[in-house]
Amino acid sequence: MEKFDVVWRPDPERAASTNTARFMAEHGLSDLEELGVRSVEDPEWFWREVIRFLGLPFDREPTVIRDTSRGVEWTTWFVDGRFNLSRACVDRWADEAPDRVAVKSLRESGDVNVATFGELRDLVSRLAGALVDLGVRRGDAVAVYLPMSLEAVAAMLAIARIGGIFIPVFSGYGADAVANRLIDPSPKIVVCANAFQRRGRPVAMKPVADEALRIASCDASLLVVDYLPGHDTPMTHGRDHWWHERVPGSEPLGPSATWSEDPVMIAYTSGTTGRPKGSVHVQAGLTVKLAAEGAFQMEVQPGDTLMWVTDMGWIMGPWTVVAGLANGASIATYDGAPDHPGPDRLWQVTSELGVTHLGISPTLIRALQPHGAEQAKKHDLTRLRAFGSTGEPWNPEPWWWLFRDVGEERIPIVNLSGGTEIGACILSVNLLQGIKPTSLGRPSFGVAANVYDPEGKPVRGEVGELVIEDSWPAMTRGFWGEPERYLETYWSRYPGIWVHGDWASVDEDGFWYLHGRSDDTLNIAGKRVGPAEIESAAVALDEVTMAAAVGVPDTIKGETVALFVVPAPGVEPGPGLETKVSDAVASSLGKAFRPNRVVFVPDLPRTRSQKIMRRVVRAVALGEDPGDVSSLENPDSLQHLR
Repeated sequence: MEKFDVVWRPDPERAASTNTARFMAEHGLSDLEELGVRSVEDPEWFWREVIRFLGLPFDREPTVIRDTSRGVEWTTWFVDGRFNLSRACVDRWADEAPDRVAVKSLRESGDVNVATFGELRDLVSRLAGALVDLGVRRGDAVAVYLPMSLEAVAAMLAIARIGGIFIPVFSGYGADAVANRLIDPSPKIVVCANAFQRRGRPVAMKPVADEALRIASCDASLLVVDYLPGHDTPMTHGRDHWWHERVPGSEPLGPSATWSEDPVMIAYTSGTTGRPKGSVHVQAGLTVKLAAEGAFQMEVQPGDTLMWVTDMGWIMGPWTVVAGLANGASIATYDGAPDHPGPDRLWQVTSELGVTHLGISPTLIRALQPHGAEQAKKHDLTRLRAFGSTGEPWNPEPWWWLFRDVGEERIPIVNLSGGTEIGACILSVNLLQGIKPTSLGRPSFGVAANVYDPEGKPVRGEVGELVIEDSWPAMTRGFWGEPERYLETYWSRYPGIWVHGDWASVDEDGFWYLHGRSDDTLNIAGKRVGPAEIESAAVALDEVTMAAAVGVPDTIKGETVALFVVPAPGVEPGPGLETKVSDAVASSLGKAFRPNRVVFVPDLPRTRSQKIMRRVVRAVALGEDPGDVSSLENPDSLQHLR
């Protein structure tokens, strides 16, 4: 593994102003390591003090911070407390600073919606009233199938407000994928858009929602946002309702007195096999952990604007809502592609919305890098103070390009990683630790992460399984209706230990790294290697934009490397480039890992959050069933893999 030094540290003024430094000062903690250790050794103290420090409002204080009486797998938090996510994110700020901007929402068309905290409370409370008028009661599910927008943010908050269960659905899904997320929770309402614009073309959503209801045999009503005015939208009398007719005039409702452990969200994840898993999250646990991450990892504060390039159907959509709003910051949303109509669009949006904290993915940066840092320099990014990053491990070259060429070594990259079932992060950069290229810093506060060898023993300085040795507030309360599947997926390898499915390592300075999914690992003639290491050697070449390394059967080695490569714009692939890529891998990792095949393709299958789906690449290339591909933004890419 390539070794790096710390390349960025905050100046003394910035360090002292961080939420982390202020929290440590209040408790007489000398350094980050001491805080990290105490946060996992005394979680009752830590999470009680986080709630106090962030001012998170409980309507009734919990009697017990953490209850493990049913086993660590089924830990509950903030027992007997009354807590509502919507109050924590909206009402307390609407009371304190009603004119402060809460949400800035930009559409690809250029239209901007801005809502202050006072205006957001009015919208959320009236939407809550409309949902109740349409028959939603506490404990009922409501699915939200909308582009990333003010309406999507309001819908999440309104559902939480009345004690409903929010079902976020990716805006790019087709009818079958939407239906799969409606069958088990049986929502009373599906909130959807009539259509939206992406890459200059209308994308119909209402007909997809209609078909999904039919496939799922779901009798939910539809609450339809006229998101693309003028788009032809057939409505079913008695079942379908226009947002603009039902919401503005409804009776506003305040936050319900929900319990800490009341379900607030079921977030579905796609797997290699089987139906998507519905991860259950609860009112207080999710809010407290995400608010802590916004405060101590991204270091957002009132006056900041947080935006992630994501969709509400991915965990980073709800993460952005809570991590930003619960800390009194503004959040920004954008519903368009980050490179349309030109490769500078993301930087233009960042400037236009005054974003201070911008969340991206490594794949997105790899796609923008060939267009050059001058695309970013066309726009005023002086307000931008931090990049966030998640979704997959970094390759060094794109990381350096973002840090050095775009950020001019001024803007830190806050690399973090967790998952939908985690509800939050396992690992994350903290500014006070400093930043090493591609590193994820350290375990998130309150998360007892470790790295295990195959025998289940902790290791340092070598790659092993990423595990968590205790519970944390935002952990899923199981898969909806599938408790045994939950236990089998995460808790079956080692008793009482969550095995996450990622390869990780910790260097001699205590900086953590990820090396890809452990089920993606290649075993070449008995030697194990993560695909990210092979891909890094390829994308380090100027001629390569993206790469995906997968293992394919080999009669001699057992498995060999097939490397799928997307050439940079204007580069013509051929035998010469094939040799250059192959040589680069062999030079970097050794001849044993030289790819058996280098295949040039125009694109690789990616999710909306720009995560490359290696399992899909391998399956399609080998003529196997790729499993659930509903999350792909670019399904046309599959034909080139065959």
